[in-house]
Amino acid sequence: MGVKIRLGAMMFLQYAIWGAWAPVLSAYLLNDLGFTGTQVGIIYSLLPLATIISPFIGGQIADRYFASQKVVALLQLLGGALLVYISTISDYSTMLWLMFIYCLLYAPTLALTNSIALINLKNSEKEFGQIRVWGTIGWIVAGLALSGWRVVAKGEASIGFAGDTLLLAGIFSLIMGLISFALPNTPPEKTAANPLAFLEAVKMLKNRNTLVFFIIAFIVSTELMFYYVLTAPFLTSPKIGIDSSTVAGVMVIGQIAEIVVMAFLLPYFLPRYGIRKTMILGILAWPLRYLIFAIGTPTWLVIASLALHGFCYVFFFTVAFIYVDRIAAKDIRHSAQSLINLVVLGIGSYIGSNFAGFIQSTFSVGETTNWTNVFLVPFVLTVLCAVVFLIFFREEEVPSPAPVSST
Repeated sequence: MGVKIRLGAMMFLQYAIWGAWAPVLSAYLLNDLGFTGTQVGIIYSLLPLATIISPFIGGQIADRYFASQKVVALLQLLGGALLVYISTISDYSTMLWLMFIYCLLYAPTLALTNSIALINLKNSEKEFGQIRVWGTIGWIVAGLALSGWRVVAKGEASIGFAGDTLLLAGIFSLIMGLISFALPNTPPEKTAANPLAFLEAVKMLKNRNTLVFFIIAFIVSTELMFYYVLTAPFLTSPKIGIDSSTVAGVMVIGQIAEIVVMAFLLPYFLPRYGIRKTMILGILAWPLRYLIFAIGTPTWLVIASLALHGFCYVFFFTVAFIYVDRIAAKDIRHSAQSLINLVVLGIGSYIGSNFAGFIQSTFSVGETTNWTNVFLVPFVLTVLCAVVFLIFFREEEVPSPAPVSST
């Protein structure tokens, strides 16, 4: 089987796992288990928290000790088994600790799958989007599969399962664990002089422009969680009125747009307009989406605005992964990807998850939420991010690929 096919299957399953639970778990926790907005925010913050820890584990192990594909296989097999069990849990405290353990297993694979793909592609700037788009397809398939499962379960109660979103994610994880052994062999770099790969990755921040990039990426990532944590409850609220059994299917609009942007627009924009202009377009899509959410009418426009997620995610975060790979030394590429994941999916998303939960609780009275006020908060913050990035990030200062470290 060709390398690109195997890498595409890797991305498909990596994001099918996440896509099976992330978009709709909040609705399950709030509506079925009766958790509070703060509790939901804390549970969503566990993956970012695990991502803060994972650079010191996953990236270091893959850069220095074991082949990356074997690390991914073991983590996914363990994580899949744990998810299947968590799907039967309804107690908040028990779920909190088990989800944290699961997230510690899953978080390193986000960076490792990126680096496996980037290392095994001949031209990452042109080809990475074509591989990464399969992750988006996996996310869509997971959402549609979950919606289909729930629709069928309405007529056949025997297959209905309250924790179906977590069970499906566990099944995908177990499958990925098995196929990961067939991924291209990606051994640790033998020429490394410094045994602490992550410390070498941190040294990239000595470059002023790289530091600015990481700071803005951090701020933007905090606002991403308003979309991930609150969109499903928002769409299923009386204000919008989407049925909970179909909300996962509706939300794949964002991922369908992501496919179009990643497969067709990114290969056009990035070579022609560069890192800075492409990322600015991505940032500007964020406040537009949150403004539409804040207005909340007409319903068709709110649903259509989900398509802006394609520009938000691809033009900012996908380009960010390519940028980091461009400037990282060969012997720290796993750790460099872990560093951007630490900032974006770790610290930024951890703070953003708790912040989103706090804002939802702040503007809620009983079971009624003032969604206009909720989404005006990320609208204002993303506008500020666009302005700051436009002023301080300079395309001409994007550094050339770093040499292999020797100290």
